[in-house]
Amino acid sequence: MDPRVETVISVMRQRLAYPLSIQMLSKRVNLSPTRLRQLFKKETGRSPMQYLGDLRMRHVEHLLRNTFLSVKEVAFSSGVKHVSSFMHAFKRRHGLTPRQFRALKNHL
Repeated sequence: MDPRVETVISVMRQRLAYPLSIQMLSKRVNLSPTRLRQLFKKETGRSPMQYLGDLRMRHVEHLLRNTFLSVKEVAFSSGVKHVSSFMHAFKRRHGLTPRQFRALKNHL
């Protein structure tokens, strides 16, 4: 994998709870936002923001399964600014609310 893409992924993982933009990420690896999008998509099959969204959602899933943090705390720890948007995105992805997901996963 291209080392610039690896660097961007590393930054994403380290800063899941913080706002990240394509402009900030592209500056980090000295590329234009357009070039970073192209390279990232070529290397991963997804845009940087899609990849970041997936990382954040996996982090949320892990926290819901393995902690007693409230849904609000889980959302904020994964970089969410608006809990209602988070709830909608989570339900769209899983077909369940975060609370339902937690309850289901705890019974398996």
